[in-house]
Amino acid sequence: MSEPSTLLLLADAILIIHFLVVLFVVGGLLAIYLGHFLTWHWVGNKTFRLLHLLAIAIVVLQSWLGVICPLTVWEMALREKAGAATYAGSFVQHWLQYLLYYTAPDWVFIALYSGFACLVLMSWYLVPPVSHKKLSR
Repeated sequence: MSEPSTLLLLADAILIIHFLVVLFVVGGLLAIYLGHFLTWHWVGNKTFRLLHLLAIAIVVLQSWLGVICPLTVWEMALREKAGAATYAGSFVQHWLQYLLYYTAPDWVFIALYSGFACLVLMSWYLVPPVSHKKLSR
């Protein structure tokens, strides 16, 4: 496998990881609220809830500070080093890029991320996490 192909494969892997992080943040919040009504006990797992809160906190902090996500930076650096300037590559690359990256003013993203973080924080009060001891009962 040539070096550009290897670099593009790594860039695609980072894009997939980025998509999975987004899925965890968005899907996690949906699961927390839905799980409350469907009595899914795992949505109260404190480790899951802390990781979920940390993930959205990082996103919000980056947006407030005007910092580009390191996953985006690494992915683009690998594509540039491979000589690929656009997202015209593989099927996975094309569709994940389409779903993840869109254009809007910065304030829109800051407001969306901050509002979403408020929903995550509200979930701590509306659907409080429980300790492992309470989960096992």
